[in-house]
Amino acid sequence: AKKHSYRELPLRYNTYDVLHRNEVSGALSGLTRVRQFQQDDCHIYLMESQIAEEVTRLIRFIMGYYSTFGLQATLRFATRPPERIGSDEMWDRAEDGLRKALESTGMSYELKPGDGAFYGPKIDFDVTDSIGRSWQLGTIQLDYAQPERFDLSYTGEDNSTHRTVLIHRAVSGSLERFIAILIEHFAGAFPVWLAPEQVRVLPIADDFAAHAAVVTRQLRAAGIRAHLDDRSETLNYRIREAETMKVPYMAVIGKREAEAGTLAVRARGEGKKQDVLSVADFLARVMEEIRTRALPPAGAAT
Repeated sequence: AKKHSYRELPLRYNTYDVLHRNEVSGALSGLTRVRQFQQDDCHIYLMESQIAEEVTRLIRFIMGYYSTFGLQATLRFATRPPERIGSDEMWDRAEDGLRKALESTGMSYELKPGDGAFYGPKIDFDVTDSIGRSWQLGTIQLDYAQPERFDLSYTGEDNSTHRTVLIHRAVSGSLERFIAILIEHFAGAFPVWLAPEQVRVLPIADDFAAHAAVVTRQLRAAGIRAHLDDRSETLNYRIREAETMKVPYMAVIGKREAEAGTLAVRARGEGKKQDVLSVADFLARVMEEIRTRALPPAGAAT
């Protein structure tokens, strides 16, 4: 096995593992509880002296990730369970190290006595969605036991061999469940940067379909997920369908817009209100919302 130096630590490995769980009959539920799921799993190998800095970095990263989606999270510190491996001395060190790292962030947390993993204490992230439900998603688990079991070590600055510490980290937990939470959290009305379809281009009549196709290509060339709806259905029918599908923006093109190089833009949730914008200005607006991951889309209700 390759020897590692203290200069290489922390050493981080991130994988998206496919896992299987044989759930009992009746427990399966949509995407929130499935038999096969994918997990964002990270293992970090580090020195004991690096625990506080690494845990602080992870907490800020995970909380920032949730806030990107407008999700609120509560931190919970879980201590040694009745059934566990390792000595009490090991657990004392692990709990003390994780508690100090957690307190160094200045964030409030709740205590979950006896709810740690069998190999070490952990920080759980309970996320609350827009309808008030709580989901346990992220976790930071401090593990002294497995480095002992697998004889994981590094060469320290003193040229001696030292035992590593292991951190298990997940952010979304089950990616399938996280997607389900987001769908319900936004009630399907995703912000522009997250929406599968960001703009629907609607020519008023067949005469403007060719121009609408050019506009759609311009939007797509900029990386925007735009769809051209030039069906022979009435404009009102196509607008209602786009509203039902909760597309963030509709760009309507009639004679005036085709001649002036503009778009009559309808934002989701704003009814019949329209903003007349040049293609360039509309493109800049959408790109800025994507760049900033705006919540909700500017000028629109989700």
